[in-house]
Amino acid sequence: MFHVKPLARPVLQWGSIRTFIPTQGAALGRIIAIANQKGGVGKTTTAINLSASLAAADCRVLVVDCDPQANSTSGLGFPQDAERPGVYDLLMGAEPDAVILETAFDSLHLIPSSRHLAGANVELVDADGREQRLKKQLAKLRDRYDFIMLDCPPALDLLTINALTAADAVLIPIQCEYFALEGISALMDTVDSIQQSLNPGLSIEGVLLTMFDERMTLTRQVEADLREFFQEDVFQTVIPRNVRLAEAPSHGKPVMQYDLRSRGAESYLNLAREILARSGSRTAHQGRA
Repeated sequence: MFHVKPLARPVLQWGSIRTFIPTQGAALGRIIAIANQKGGVGKTTTAINLSASLAAADCRVLVVDCDPQANSTSGLGFPQDAERPGVYDLLMGAEPDAVILETAFDSLHLIPSSRHLAGANVELVDADGREQRLKKQLAKLRDRYDFIMLDCPPALDLLTINALTAADAVLIPIQCEYFALEGISALMDTVDSIQQSLNPGLSIEGVLLTMFDERMTLTRQVEADLREFFQEDVFQTVIPRNVRLAEAPSHGKPVMQYDLRSRGAESYLNLAREILARSGSRTAHQGRA
């Protein structure tokens, strides 16, 4: 059994930010997969910054880096380390407590990734219950966190299938460009397949428009098409193109820590508000039912 001693890291306190994001009435203990088979659409940026924003609202959040590129891991301040236990070990049966790391954010934890995770796609092919490995492991952690965020790789492979099977919902970041519209159908086919065969409770958490530039005609057209097709499933919050948001990962920091006053930080705080509001509405509806 592996054991990782939490790093001695300064814990960030967000003070008045907590007053901006209401948590009362939210439906917690929720597992959200952040997925899109197209790369470069903002999956990892969203996993890092949405999680940090929810942690700022006093939510207990766990980020699970399911991508062998390990960008969520480095973006939360942990350098690449192939010997550090992480998601690969979790899938192979390691106890969750042995692979969880504390971050610089109070109530935000991480299960890191490494290049070894790429081998899981091959090693699990003939394994029993291969699609259920992550679900069974995260079941041990669900009661300890308000949100568990799964950062998926840019492929519809066994790692992504494990994440979608484990998740309550999928959050889909989409860059406002033509090819993003072409790729969304493959993801929706996969979600439909997972719903039918492995996870009938999987829902759409929301579609998130990223790298949004309202000055561009194409951006506005893609937004209109997505809102027409997905309707209320498209978040009202959009994530703008923002230099500070792009710079933050190179410093191993969420944008809230790198530049709290930036448009990028503001947009992810707004997204956290919207998700918590939706969760509260979902809880109220379930209570009435």
